Amino acid sequence: MADSEMKVALSATRQGGDVVARYFRDGVEVRGKQTYNLVTDADLESEKVIVDAIKSAFPDHAVLGEEFSEADLSSEHLWIVDPLDGTNNFAHQIPHFAISVAYYRAGVPQCGVVWNPVQDVWFSAERGQGACHNGEAIRVNAAERLDQVLVGCGFFYDRGAMMEATLQAIGDLFRQHIHGIRRFGTASLDLCQVAMGRFGGFFEYELAPWDFAAGAMILTEAGGAITTCRGEALPLSKTGVLASNGTLHPSLQSIVSQYCLD
Repeated sequence: MADSEMKVALSATRQGGDVVARYFRDGVEVRGKQTYNLVTDADLESEKVIVDAIKSAFPDHAVLGEEFSEADLSSEHLWIVDPLDGTNNFAHQIPHFAISVAYYRAGVPQCGVVWNPVQDVWFSAERGQGACHNGEAIRVNAAERLDQVLVGCGFFYDRGAMMEATLQAIGDLFRQHIHGIRRFGTASLDLCQVAMGRFGGFFEYELAPWDFAAGAMILTEAGGAITTCRGEALPLSKTGVLASNGTLHPSLQSIVSQYCLD
C-alpha cells in the first residue's frame, strides 16, 4: 500500500475528530432516527470533512459513509467511514466514541484508523505491518479458555428478537464462567479492545461496514480473528460480527451462532 493512503487516513480521521471534539465541548442538537438511534450535526459535519479530505487527495476513490456518502462496494478503491461511532455515548456526554476510517483496494483492507478524539486514543494498522495503539505495537491475548477472559458485546437498535437473542447468548457465556460482559456502545473501539488483549472476544448480531471496517483491519493485524456470527467470511454489508483472539473463536462461535436470526 502506498504510504499516501495511510497519511490521508490519519489526516482525515484527525479532521473529523476535531469536529466531533468541538461539538462534544460546546454542545450539539440531537435528533432521532428512532428515539434510541440518534444522529447529530457532529456526525454530519464530521463525515463531510472526512470525505472532503479523502476526495481532495484521491478524487477518483469511492467513499462509503454512515450518514450520506454512498459508494459502489465493488469499487477498486473504497474508503469506509464512520464519522462518529458511539453517537448515543456522545449525546449523553460519555467520552467513549470514535472516528473510524478504512481503505480497501480491490476488496482487501489496506489500512484502518480508529480515534477517540476526547481521550486522544489512537488505533491504527497497515496491511502486513501489524497494529498499534498510540504508536505502540499491540497483540491479542493468549487465552485458551472462556473462563480466562472478558467478552464484549453490542446491542443493535432492534428491541425485539435480536435483543432477546443477545441476552440469551450472554447467559450462555456466563454459564461458561467468563470473567464478565462489557457493553461500551462503540463497536470500532470494542474490536480494538480485542486487538489489545483486553477482551477475549466480542459479538454483535448486526453491524454495518462502517462499524467494523477499520476495527476488523486492526484486529486481524494484531493476530485476531473476525467472522460473521456463523463463522463465515465477513462481507462488506450489514452482518453479525464475531471477533476473538483466534484461539477462542470456535468456543465463542458455538454459543453465539445458536441465536443468529438470519
